[in-house]
Amino acid sequence: MKILYVHERFGALAGAEANAFITAQELSARGHHTGILHGPGTGKNEDGWSRVFNERFALTGDCAAQTRAALAAFRPDAVYVHKMADLEVIQTLVNSGLPLVRMVHDHDIYCMRSYKYHYFSRKICTRAASLYCVFGCGACVVKNNSGGFPLKWVSYRAKQREIALNRRFHRMAVVTEYMRDELLHNGFDAGRIEIHAPVPRMGDPGLRSSFSDRNLILYAGQIIRGKGVDVLLESLARVKSKFECIILGDGNHKTYCEELSRKLGLEDRVHFKGFIPQEELKAYYRECSVVALSSVWPEPIATIGLEVMRYALPVVAFDAGGIKDWLKDGFNGHLIPWMNRDAFAAGLDDLLQNKARAKQLGENGLRLVSARYDFPAYIAGLETMFERAIDESSQCAPHSPPLEGGYSSKPAITVPA
Repeated sequence: MKILYVHERFGALAGAEANAFITAQELSARGHHTGILHGPGTGKNEDGWSRVFNERFALTGDCAAQTRAALAAFRPDAVYVHKMADLEVIQTLVNSGLPLVRMVHDHDIYCMRSYKYHYFSRKICTRAASLYCVFGCGACVVKNNSGGFPLKWVSYRAKQREIALNRRFHRMAVVTEYMRDELLHNGFDAGRIEIHAPVPRMGDPGLRSSFSDRNLILYAGQIIRGKGVDVLLESLARVKSKFECIILGDGNHKTYCEELSRKLGLEDRVHFKGFIPQEELKAYYRECSVVALSSVWPEPIATIGLEVMRYALPVVAFDAGGIKDWLKDGFNGHLIPWMNRDAFAAGLDDLLQNKARAKQLGENGLRLVSARYDFPAYIAGLETMFERAIDESSQCAPHSPPLEGGYSSKPAITVPA
């Protein structure tokens, strides 16, 4: 197949870029031809991207005309859209009549704030897109991360148009049942939605934690308000066990969290190490007793959880968004009621004080991730999705019930409901 990726960036940056790169790399290795229609470069691993995407088409100026030109030059069998907010690009793709697949990485398509989370109250939004977003939530005015004036206007009419255009895609690939339900809530056709969790490649199969008396709690991720590092610190202040916590990552909430750590008297036990390369994480995995995932915004999936489970580490996390798809309370960690700091601390204490239990929950997690989130099955699921979209588009046949990617053929494993 010839598959044209469409993404707002070119190069490494975050999870969406990592998924686009790794899937294109693997599809190319399987004999498919991949190209990309893209926005600005990130300045990171652009050489690697150029090797994976044999043909690339940059979006500058008249994006609709450039999209038409890219389609004419590349002549794809299917178009695979990742993150792309430019509605002229999306409209041109829909008008092309080509088989269209959309990877839904987050809430951008149907949420004017893009994260389904109220900035001031921190409450998770459970509504579909509607006029309430404007008059009840005030989501027409949001933070401007592009520089210049700190706020920007978001058009409700444009958001409704974006939703309507995406409903016309042949397939919407989501990462969890939670994300599928969000699309259904916003009027998408159930027959066009498939679950394909972004499976990380297997790490070092021989690496295991020592679960030492160091009692190391690990957090790895962005330090922004939605990730709840401040709530994690308030929970750590309630932990009764002796512990050390390493916080890896950077972000615009880091300075606030460092000051909060000092105010809570945690500076001797909590250490902010900043961003570190992926390979260096293994050194922390060897010492870690539990991974803390403190997100208070509705995570689409939180792939760091899948990654650490590959190293047989238990997880303690808030029940936010799609996390409950893979974190089963009492089986591979503790799923904590949203924002309940006392319960979060109790979950950490349970695993720090009972290392045999922590090890068992970690091994359960390894079994679960190995059974449900198999990388070759994930790629095969994507291939099947493209083939079905192409076949249905060419035959103009009604959409048949979706497969569920890597979930469609699970080895037997008993986990709690």
